[in-house]
Amino acid sequence: MLELIASTITLTIISGVIVGFFLGVFGGGGSVLAAPLLLYLVNVDDPHIAIGTSAAGVAVIALINLAGHWSAGRVKWPCALAFGFSGLIGSIAGSSLAKITQGEVLLIGFSGAMAMIALSMFRKPHTYGNPDVSLTPTLTMKLIPVGLVVGMAAGFFGIGGGFLIVPGLMLATGMTMANATASSLVSVAIFGAATSSNYAISGLVKFELVLFMLVGGAIGGALGILTSKRLTQHAQLARKLFASMILIVAIGVAYQGIQDLIAI
Repeated sequence: MLELIASTITLTIISGVIVGFFLGVFGGGGSVLAAPLLLYLVNVDDPHIAIGTSAAGVAVIALINLAGHWSAGRVKWPCALAFGFSGLIGSIAGSSLAKITQGEVLLIGFSGAMAMIALSMFRKPHTYGNPDVSLTPTLTMKLIPVGLVVGMAAGFFGIGGGFLIVPGLMLATGMTMANATASSLVSVAIFGAATSSNYAISGLVKFELVLFMLVGGAIGGALGILTSKRLTQHAQLARKLFASMILIVAIGVAYQGIQDLIAI
């Protein structure tokens, strides 16, 4: 049982600062560090608790970021809600499967998701698309199956899934990158809330850790936004360096998961 002592609180806040900083600098991808930080820095001993707790934090962060995009008019609500609610079923199914999956096996799968996120960040994002896209029956039929699959992946791995949601929205609707990024936060919040709620029912979410991570996340996010402005001319290089770091962490998580599995 993890005791809520001064060192644990401090390390959790530091973890939040790290996650918030990278989210502020790069947007999507930063939240995937939350679970590894809880496991290996804060020393949460159960992968399920680390993933369930980080999913709750991701949901709150997504809602905070969504407010800004909403006020700027970048969220395509009909498309976002169709995608999000179709994926809700998938996220519940995915998180239910994850809860009964052996922790070590879950970590190995999580490392694979991290590697996919890292590799997706090496690609140069496309900015073209239709800024006036609207939901039609044809688009709805495209969004529902993609949302279901992405929601299941997000629920199983306890990640926001933004790296899958953004291209999924662009592919299904033809909307711009800016609209897809903003609209994806609706799904990230829905998937994170569903996943963390499912874990919480089984007592696998430490809400006090979520609170301290969010405190650190607010500080880190502010620092990240300031840093991002200074990295404007080197944004692509910085993005690749960050992706490389995620890939290295993914390898470490996979190695630890395999070692723990062998030791059983």
